Amino acid sequence: MFVPTQVFFTKGVGRHKDYLQSFELALRDAGVEMCNLVSVSSILPPGCKRVPVSEGIKKLSAGTITFVVMARNATNEPNRLIAASIGAAVPAEETQYGYLSEHHPHGETDEKCGEYAEDLAATMLASTLGVEFDPNIAWDEREKIYKMSGKIVRTFNTTQSAEGDKEGRWTSVVAMAVLLP
Repeated sequence: MFVPTQVFFTKGVGRHKDYLQSFELALRDAGVEMCNLVSVSSILPPGCKRVPVSEGIKKLSAGTITFVVMARNATNEPNRLIAASIGAAVPAEETQYGYLSEHHPHGETDEKCGEYAEDLAATMLASTLGVEFDPNIAWDEREKIYKMSGKIVRTFNTTQSAEGDKEGRWTSVVAMAVLLP
């Protein structure tokens, strides 16, 4: 059984005339193109420590089967705004699992996309922990409630956006949480 003990967050953008090549270039920009990526669902394992991208990438080697929570988006429409974001919610109690969320919209800025992904992760964790909240109030207000509960220690996001290539080449964006042993 594999339970990750470390995680790093990375992002990238790529542009190319071919869709697949633009995705490859986004992975290269994120520093993980040499891995065999396996997408997994949105659980941040208990006690999983966040490490810097530079430290995490050093632990990867060519061909490694690497588990990721990944958001990705692509367009070949000139000037179309795309984004991909991973939101994270970390519980205060180290024996409790946290949540990661993926969001990949069109037409949203980094800030709006990132906040939404962060909100998704925090809301999933809050509901799991029994934190009472009104889902209809703004994220800023819910974030205060979540953190004041003492059950959620922090939330954050990693977001990449880009405008579609002006010449109509494919533009791809990725954001991911890379889970390490």
